[in-house]
Amino acid sequence: MVEYRIDRHSGVATYVQIVQQTKQALRLGLLAPGDRLPTAREVVEATAVNPNTVLKAYRELEREGLVEARRGLGTFVRRTLGAAPAGSPLRAELEEWARRARDAGLERDDVAALFTAVLDTHFQGDPT
Repeated sequence: MVEYRIDRHSGVATYVQIVQQTKQALRLGLLAPGDRLPTAREVVEATAVNPNTVLKAYRELEREGLVEARRGLGTFVRRTLGAAPAGSPLRAELEEWARRARDAGLERDDVAALFTAVLDTHFQGDPT
């Protein structure tokens, strides 16, 4: 099950963070079709966000066809995204690269900027 972490200082709307973290879990294979998302109450208890914020995020995911709400049962994953499982060799390589970047004195924002620049070079015109 996914555990949401809300960064109140990120400038990103809370419901968008929930949507993004759910999509990341789908891409990494941490959530699969049939899995149940945490209930709104569970998310509220874990993150202290407004229940309507959680419901807004879940409605957005449902609108995108990623999840479906089942009355009285919860919200369930309908389909997954991407093909980058959490245990892939590429992830291990990226983790090693991130460790080396940190050891070299780069800060998180520096690494993010560098990684984004490389992504932009290799994925030009990609709508994602």
